[in-house]
Amino acid sequence: MSTPPFSLAELIIAAAAEAWRHDGEVMATGIGPLPRLAVALAKSRFNPALQTTDGECFYTSEPVPPGPRQGPPPEIEGWSPYERVFSTLWAGKRHAMVAPVQIDRYGQTNISVIGEHRKPKSAMLGARGFPGNSVHHPNSFFFAAHTLRAFVSDEVDFVCSAGYNPARYLNGKPPRGLDLRLIVTNLAVLDFGGPHHAIRVVSLHPGVTFDEVQDNTGFPLHRPENITVTPAPTEADLALIAALDPNDVRKTVFKGDPAGVRAAA
Repeated sequence: MSTPPFSLAELIIAAAAEAWRHDGEVMATGIGPLPRLAVALAKSRFNPALQTTDGECFYTSEPVPPGPRQGPPPEIEGWSPYERVFSTLWAGKRHAMVAPVQIDRYGQTNISVIGEHRKPKSAMLGARGFPGNSVHHPNSFFFAAHTLRAFVSDEVDFVCSAGYNPARYLNGKPPRGLDLRLIVTNLAVLDFGGPHHAIRVVSLHPGVTFDEVQDNTGFPLHRPENITVTPAPTEADLALIAALDPNDVRKTVFKGDPAGVRAAA
């Protein structure tokens, strides 16, 4: 049976959804259109216990599509103000997939400044909730562009979130809640399963080679003996993704909405 055509965005949504497969009842937060749709797919496909919000302050029984609201209003299951979000966060009952600007070999990330903090080349969001999130609950990451500018050779320019860097551990011990999971990019799926939490390539997107991923990474990646091809979304996945994204927001993330299988050069 042939695999139906799919886009790179749809491949990433299906791959990123796996981050929440075995989480059970946790608050799932996807920052950005594709991680948000990945949460929605995970809840709809294989983990209905996930807690999702309407993107504002209410828990909903079904995922709410990104973009303009269509049809009847979502069914509200509960109130989710900041106080409840933070109570869930501090208890470790949240798993977020965030989209930093930089990441280093330790999994430390940056969303604050590029360059020296006292005189940066550019200023962005500030550290926001990254410090507390990184030491209290699991975190995964999404990068739309896997490049040397994102996967930096040294430490990130400004450490916004904790990683597996012993030099920065307080009293020589890693934070109790430090738990880094998946990294999903436009080239591959990676995790922290190498020796001493080294970043490891788990799967390569169709048409991408390990050397290409390594060439776009500023530090050595762990290369396991067997690297799979990132599984294509199934026909059922694609139908669900289309239903979860009636505004086609996913098609705007990558210029030209490229195919999920890269054509041979």
